[in-house]
This record gives sequence, C-alpha cells and structure tokens, in this order.
Amino acid sequence: MILITGANGQLGTELRYLLDERDEDYVATDVAQLDITDACQVNAVFAEVKPTLVYHCAAYTAVDKAEDEGKALNYAINVTGTENVAKAAATHDATLVYLSTDYVFDGEKPVGQEWEVTDVPDPKTEYGRTKYLGEQAVETYAKKFYTIRTAWVFGNYGANFVFTMQNLAKNHQTLTVVNDQHGRPTWTRTLAEFMTFLAENQKEFGYYHLSNEAAEDVTWYDFAKEILKDTDVKITPVSSSQFPAKAKRPLNSTMSLAKAKATGFVIPTWQEALKEFYKQEKTAI
Repeated sequence: MILITGANGQLGTELRYLLDERDEDYVATDVAQLDITDACQVNAVFAEVKPTLVYHCAAYTAVDKAEDEGKALNYAINVTGTENVAKAAATHDATLVYLSTDYVFDGEKPVGQEWEVTDVPDPKTEYGRTKYLGEQAVETYAKKFYTIRTAWVFGNYGANFVFTMQNLAKNHQTLTVVNDQHGRPTWTRTLAEFMTFLAENQKEFGYYHLSNEAAEDVTWYDFAKEILKDTDVKITPVSSSQFPAKAKRPLNSTMSLAKAKATGFVIPTWQEALKEFYKQEKTAI
C-alpha cells in the first residue's frame, strides 16, 4: 500500500491525481489525518496502513516566516516530522521518497556551474537548514529511500510563481522581476512522475536532483517573460536588492540532472512543461 503525507499540498495533490489516473490504491493523509510531528500518531497510522511505499510530501515551506515567527513550526515539521516518518518507514520496511530543496546549498556557486548530487550542503536559511536536517534523518533512519532535491516548483494546486505573475498581470501594465537569481522551474507533474518512476522501477536508492530541463541559463525574469509572453505586460529586469527578504535567496539554484537522466527518465524542458500546465489549468477544478 502507498501512503502519502501532505496529500493536500501542491505536490501531494498532483501526485494523487497521477495515481488516480493509473488506478493505483493509496492512503492520502494531510495534517487533519496525520500530524507528522506526533510520533505516536505517525506510528499508529503506519501500523494501520502498513505501507510498502511512502511519499513524504508534507513540509513547511514558508521560507521567510521560517526565519522568525514560523521557526519552531518549521523545525517541528521539517525535522521532527521527517524523523518520525523515516523511523516508521524503517519499522515497516517501506521505501521512503523524501522531497528536499536547492536551499540545502549556499546558492553561491558561479553561474554556469550546476549543483551536483554529491556537493556538500551548506544552507544559509532556516528553511534550508531544516530540510538538510530532514535529509540527514532520512539517511540515518530509513533503510530504503529516495531523496529528491527540487526547486522553483509550479503547478495547478497551490500558490506559486506562475499564478503570482498571472494575477499581477491582471492589474499592472509593467512588472519588475529579479534577473540575478538563476535556476530551473519544476512542474509538479514532472516531479510526481519522477517520484513514482524511481519507486516503481526500483532505481538505485539515494539522492537525486530534479527540475525541468533547460537549454540555457534561466532567471526568474526569463521565467516571467515566458509566463506572460502572450500578454501586453512589460517586464523589467532588476537585481535582488530591489526585493529584500528575511531569508537569503540562492543566486544559483541550477542543479545537475545527470543522475536523474541516467535512470532513463525523460525530462521535458520547462517551456514544454509550462505549455502542458496551461492546458491542464484550463480544465482544472
């Protein structure tokens, strides 16, 4: 049986729709059914479901709030919660798929170079620190695991950069978007398909990086231009200094996809993914 945590989030919802399309049985849990910070509750749910595969999508992702007001909750969910899930997965000999982030790195690698799966994490934010501690908990306690680092996630089922740009474009003739933060967008559908691909094809356990493919360097400005290319909105590139934030944003989030591609998984470009996303968006509930 498959168990999903964080099943009502942006990725969890995408994953549920994917499994529904394939007529696969699963148990979907979110905080109302499973508080992952409560070890007793985690153990009880695992004992009832007896999962052989766990997609751990539950996470605290409010990057700026994690620096202060959300610091305790960020740690409780991303560290304590992940440790509880990893231990329970090990007890039931279940394969664990854990989602991590580019924020585990310092983001300061020169533009044009990619973060390798083997690079040593050095997070500079509370969010990144807790996700890295979550990685360590998975590696320590789970016998069989896939840790997938991703970045710049967008999809139909939650707040993300695509919807932000679309909404701003409704009321603004001009927009300013940072042009000195580099990375690759990741469609939740591509990510969900990769998660299931690894588990179902019993690929080598360990760490992977996954985003959509890009033929050349991408910034948030480039992403915004593609999102709004069929509108009359003017987009102006600016530096990160124009948008100060509590949590330091990585200047380079571009991760190597070599290991992911070596599995045989075909990764569409982010432009192709965005086109497919738009098709689904029109028919989404």
